[in-house]
Amino acid sequence: MRIGELARRTGATTRALRYYEEQGLIEAERGDNGYREYSPAEVTKVLNVRMLLAAGLTSDDIRQIGACLSRNLDGVPACSAVVELYERRLASVEERIDALVDLRDRLRAEVNSLTVEVSDHVA
Repeated sequence: MRIGELARRTGATTRALRYYEEQGLIEAERGDNGYREYSPAEVTKVLNVRMLLAAGLTSDDIRQIGACLSRNLDGVPACSAVVELYERRLASVEERIDALVDLRDRLRAEVNSLTVEVSDHVA
């Protein structure tokens, strides 16, 4: 199938499909006319890519799951590589949240101390 048909069947834009291909997430053959030709299996891959991107994963993350991308990841049982990827990404997000909470607390303490100093000078 051509890129327009793949876009119609998956809800992705043709631009997104070219990006996914550039990132090594999907594959296309080239016809004699130079047009991209996608196998029906690419539909599943594109749907998975869209779902994983929407979940907050990056193209680099998604590339790590390899053959699992060809399976329906919306079903059960989940591919172990995908579960591991989600766990690593979740740990990373939780570390960032902890760092942001620490930063917020330091900034709040600074604002509170500055507010006290300003009110001391006003009185």
